[in-house]
Amino acid sequence: MRLVLDQEQEDLRALVREFLADQAPMTKVREVVDGKSGYDRELWRRMARDLGLTGLVIPEAYGGSGAGHVERSIVAEELGRALVPTPFLSSAVLMVDALLALDDVQAREELLPAVTVGDVVGTVAVSESCPSWHGETTTSARPDGDRWVLNGEKNLVIDGDIADVVLVYAITALGPGFFLVRGDADGLTRDPLVTLDATRPLARLSFSDTPARKLDSRDAAAAKSRIADLAAVALAAEQAGGLGRAMELAVDYAKVRVQFGRLIGSYQAVKHGCVDSYVDCELCTSVVRYAAWVADHRVDELPEAASLARAVVSPAYFGVAARTILLHGGIGYTWEYDAHLYYKRAKTSELLFGDPHEQRALLADRLGI
Repeated sequence: MRLVLDQEQEDLRALVREFLADQAPMTKVREVVDGKSGYDRELWRRMARDLGLTGLVIPEAYGGSGAGHVERSIVAEELGRALVPTPFLSSAVLMVDALLALDDVQAREELLPAVTVGDVVGTVAVSESCPSWHGETTTSARPDGDRWVLNGEKNLVIDGDIADVVLVYAITALGPGFFLVRGDADGLTRDPLVTLDATRPLARLSFSDTPARKLDSRDAAAAKSRIADLAAVALAAEQAGGLGRAMELAVDYAKVRVQFGRLIGSYQAVKHGCVDSYVDCELCTSVVRYAAWVADHRVDELPEAASLARAVVSPAYFGVAARTILLHGGIGYTWEYDAHLYYKRAKTSELLFGDPHEQRALLADRLGI
């Protein structure tokens, strides 16, 4: 087991960080937050074509680089650190993992190369009423001639309003399955949701006899569970990146802010707060490294590692983000300062795919406790 990145992985981190600093500075993130623009599709294509970030875990046979989840987690960390609004989690994680977990060769050949070069934005729609992916589904599918049609609703779908392709988990008379729906399909209504975190678009999708193609799968429920676990690892990596940046904001401010004739970093309470954030950062980084390594090398241990990562990182990120605002005093609460952006991302990410209480319960169940 490796918890320390090798030189090639460190080079990947440096490359992505430099690219994002140059092409997606906080001023561009602010444009999205202020409602002046959506996600930058050209940036997405450059991430895909110039850097190959969207195809890291895609096999070379489909145009990807055939790397691993450790490498993908590095990219997710940097995206979380920069808060860049891109469809990486929906397309390069959810849809890619879904296509690789299912058994539909045609869908893989059609979509994976397109994701690799950034021509397609995709997502996966599972839950109806809450962020958790582990409940029962009510969206139904039935055959209609030589096709299938879907009826029902999916909620809190990441990038659901911009996706070119949506993979929908639905129930049939023979059990659950995954269905491919085009973003412009008849009977599909996509409503963007107003959420706490403007950098993470979520949508409600409604299906009314919406035409779909059933994807081949020996066990759709098992595939859904694997997709959720891999998504949990990627999301935990993104959270760890945001946590690290939030900690840096607090430490940097403590080094320059003078109060009562002294740098606030010289006060014991501020010192302890910064140290607590550093400890959380190191712990979360180790947990994420372990989970990503397990995803590559010990797949049978992935369910426990994924739940552990979310159970540890989610509350830690929110705690550090809240502490960062407090350590900034009054300025930390202002719209113009960036601390609240990490606070909002921390809270929404904490609830995505199941909150920490559910993750701990899921971990206990998987450990047989």
